[in-house]
Amino acid sequence: MINEEKVILMTRLTSYEKREGKENVAISKYFRGDFISLHLLKAVLVATVCYFIGLGLYLLYYVEELLENIYTLDYLVLAKNAISIYVIFVVVYCLLSYVIFAHRFAKAKKGVRRYYHNLKKLSSMNRQ
Repeated sequence: MINEEKVILMTRLTSYEKREGKENVAISKYFRGDFISLHLLKAVLVATVCYFIGLGLYLLYYVEELLENIYTLDYLVLAKNAISIYVIFVVVYCLLSYVIFAHRFAKAKKGVRRYYHNLKKLSSMNRQ
């Protein structure tokens, strides 16, 4: 006779494995600090690239005005402003990334924990 509870549990386990299970198991192999540090490093690189693309677009948009005032501009002030905007942008982007990846890690760990609990439950059902 077919055990309905066992079939439901097996279906639930299979759907988890096919959907988010692969990613969650890969995430759960990391330590929390390592996972977040890796993604923060990537975030710093992405934020730097985005900032320089934005700076390049800004300079292209105002190139005529910059060329007209090329001798009267205070380049030290411009450099300080550019660096301060860069630092603020990277810090905000990294804070956002930290929150997102800490949440993803916690969610993945919780899902994997539930998955292993269900596997143990299925194993105990098979023994009976």
